Amino acid sequence: MSIKTLHKGETGVFLTNTRIIDKIGPKPAQTIVYKNPPHIIGRMTVVGAKEGKGPMGKYFHRVLSDDKMGEKTFENAEIKMLTTAIDGAVANAGLRAKDVDLMISGDLLNQVTTSNYVARQYHVPYFGIYSACSTMTEALNLASTFISAGHFDNILCSTASHFATAERTYRYPLEYGCQRPPYAQWTVTGAACSVLSSEGNGPKITMGTIGRVVDFGTTDLNNMGAAMAPAAMDTMVALFRETGSGPKDYDLIITGDLGKLGSDILRDLMMEQGYYLGQRYIDCGNMMYDSSQHCYQGGSGAACSATVFNSFVLDKMLQGEYERVAYFATGALMSTQSCYQGETIPCISHAVVIER
Repeated sequence: MSIKTLHKGETGVFLTNTRIIDKIGPKPAQTIVYKNPPHIIGRMTVVGAKEGKGPMGKYFHRVLSDDKMGEKTFENAEIKMLTTAIDGAVANAGLRAKDVDLMISGDLLNQVTTSNYVARQYHVPYFGIYSACSTMTEALNLASTFISAGHFDNILCSTASHFATAERTYRYPLEYGCQRPPYAQWTVTGAACSVLSSEGNGPKITMGTIGRVVDFGTTDLNNMGAAMAPAAMDTMVALFRETGSGPKDYDLIITGDLGKLGSDILRDLMMEQGYYLGQRYIDCGNMMYDSSQHCYQGGSGAACSATVFNSFVLDKMLQGEYERVAYFATGALMSTQSCYQGETIPCISHAVVIER
């Protein structure tokens, strides 16, 4: 069988027509078990009007009637939306801004513009991160590592995305009226924040799996589900193998925003690896909208899984419906220039395990 190598190195992945095969050579463990697991003590979600009309609408903490939030531009609206989510999460945690030791945030705009402009309001230590739609789980991983090691007590993890700003950045301005292909997804307008603390009674983040960059050769920037599914599979297999667990060991397994097509691909890829996901697995992008909203394969964007996790999932955990959840956010690490130059799309998925 012919194998096409995308990248050379001691560790990494091969590209084949159906699956990923580990290259020969030593591979470091990707999963961290936190000795002092942090608690999620506060949270807040803000979404746009379209998202509020979807199946998850009743779980979100605030639904906007105006996606511009009274601002002149969509970019300023995104800044205001993220600020609202952070302020709400801090209040929900029973803290004040001065009690926050570190802020970790990211978004989809160039140079994480939204997060940078929000961070200047808080005057606390700040990490601006970019992991596309997997930003939330990257932030949760970093925060959990810092808290478990005893470096900080209270950390904000936040992200945001906006349909109008993302379309203008990565595809076409809305005024262009571009036809969307049937395998496309809809960028979620929303923002979410989790407050992690060394003390508390909330659900604990007990483990985190750091993803590897995986590229299956997709070039179509509309086909995000197909591009990101192999990365989700790579991280999911790493978590299962390194912890000796499987799908049956989790009450719920969620991925970030693969949508209907991408989540179907992930199920097939996991079956090839010997794992049947079954009814325990759902995708946040597939949950965000219903068929009447004409969003094709479902939701995407950094706020997609972040808003579902901080509302629906944590609600169910606090109610005792879920005891152990594995959360895999997925991100396409493309830039506007790389896509326009015909480059393939490198993807990544980071994961955290949350226990009640």
